[in-house]
Amino acid sequence: GVSSVFFWLGSTPVVVIMGASASDINRVIFDHIDVISKVAGAVIIIFGLHYMGVFRFSLLQREMRFNPDKTQSGMIGAYLIGLAFAFGWTPCVGPILATILTLAASSDSPGYGISLLTVYSLGLGIPFMAAALAIEPFMNFLRRFRSHIHKIEIGAGVMLIVTGLLIMTDSLASISYYILEMVPSLGELG
Repeated sequence: GVSSVFFWLGSTPVVVIMGASASDINRVIFDHIDVISKVAGAVIIIFGLHYMGVFRFSLLQREMRFNPDKTQSGMIGAYLIGLAFAFGWTPCVGPILATILTLAASSDSPGYGISLLTVYSLGLGIPFMAAALAIEPFMNFLRRFRSHIHKIEIGAGVMLIVTGLLIMTDSLASISYYILEMVPSLGELG
């Protein structure tokens, strides 16, 4: 439980800084945004196909095992377990984080990148914080839910593919403007 909290606390600033950096890098590559959009869209589509299981890249499937029995107890041990979990979970979050970083990089506003990565961090961290508070019911739920994980991967892969296609065809901005016209209050969020 405590390791989940430390994992989230330790990773959040790094992810937000990545979003801010992605926005700054955008200023340098803005002249080549058409080519970059097509390449980024293609990469996101490939990540979506990988995530769905159409094919697998062995590099993205690698994981490192960590033996928590050999870790000291207390705050430092909890932090180390959280770090080990974060490194081991990279194949699951990598394609989605790459997509969010691509969206952040395509914006000329550092605030937009920071807001995207902040929401991503919260979406990643809140379930772990809740699990830390209710570990036993969560473990029971996880045992029952495990058989449905592939369905979630397929859904996430489809979403990545759609996002990649929207980025490749430069349709993401049009959809964003349409949504802002329909719900103007969303413009005040970021």
